This record gives sequence, C-alpha cells and structure tokens, in this order.
Amino acid sequence: MNPDAYIACLECDLLHRRRPLPPNGVATCSRCGALLYRTRRNSLDRTLAMAICGVILFIVANVYPFLTLTYEGQEQETTLISGIIALYHQGMPVLALLVLATGIFFPLLELVGLTYILLPLKYNRKPWGMAPIFRVIRNLQPWGMTEVFLLGILVSIVKLADMATLVPGLALYAFLILIFVVAATSASLNPDIVWEQLTVDH
Repeated sequence: MNPDAYIACLECDLLHRRRPLPPNGVATCSRCGALLYRTRRNSLDRTLAMAICGVILFIVANVYPFLTLTYEGQEQETTLISGIIALYHQGMPVLALLVLATGIFFPLLELVGLTYILLPLKYNRKPWGMAPIFRVIRNLQPWGMTEVFLLGILVSIVKLADMATLVPGLALYAFLILIFVVAATSASLNPDIVWEQLTVDH
C-alpha cells in the first residue's frame, strides 16, 4: 500500500493517511468511527474463484429451464429471459428493461469484469483497461439485485401454484446458489489489490 495515499471518510469527510493493515484488519475514522477500509485474507484467490463460479452458474441459469408449468395436460417451460420478454409483450418495456439490468446484466457484468481483471493479476500481469473497468464494476455493484429478482419470482410461483403444477428446473437451483455467490464475491473483494497494481506501475 502506498504510504503517501490518503482516504476521506464517507461519513464526515475527514482525511486520513492510509496505512498497511494486518490480515483481516479494519481501519475506522478517528472522528466518527465509520469504516474506512479493511483487508481480507486471500482476497484475490477467493474473489476470483467466486467470480468464475458465478459466471458458470449464470450460464446454467440461462441455458436450462427455470420452471416447468403443467396445466390441463400441457407443459410449458420457462427461462429467466422468457419472463422478461413476457413483461415487454405485456406493455411494460421499462419494467422489463429494469429487471433485465438489475437482475441479470449488472451482476453478470460484475462477475465477468472481476474475472477479466483478477485472473491476469493472479499471474502478475495487468489487464488492458483495468482502472476504468474496475471503476465501472464498483459503481454497478449496488445495482445488482438478484435477490430482489428471485423474490419476485417466488411471489409468482406462489400465485401460480393453485392454477398449475410447477416443477422447479435446474436453472432455479443454479440461480439460488448464484445469489449467495454474488454476495460472497462482493464481500471477499479487497479493492486495494487492484489499485495497488496501478500504483506500482507508476
């Protein structure tokens, strides 16, 4: 960590000099006690493993059926994308776009972007466009709402349960695991492992 770097408290704007922390150490504001930054043990390896796992789960969740509905002898398979397309055809394009962005696109972009950045760093190489891509990832993290997306799906399942027989598909289980993987990826990431590479290069 660059000893001349400074960080401002997000709560009270007090400027602090950044100092190296022990593994799993936490730095707090001397004025208001708010969290400034922390270190996480094996952050690069853990975050990279979670990101790759998340990308695989995303593929499974979108390739395989999410639910199979059986009604009066007829079966219909649904996928994640088919639900969004249904919203669009029902005259709700803005809602469909919002669900697509927050439930699928933003979380997938975060996982793919982290894999793109962290995999070269693991082998001491700097990927092209690392700084702007990482900034985009950090800005999009609060907008990834896979858990809200799943909550809406579960509400729909409850309403449809009395009308048809529902059989969960492989994609549903993959998406359930994906929610925890996305959360674990964000929790295990130490942003300093990326920013320090830019400092070293300069």
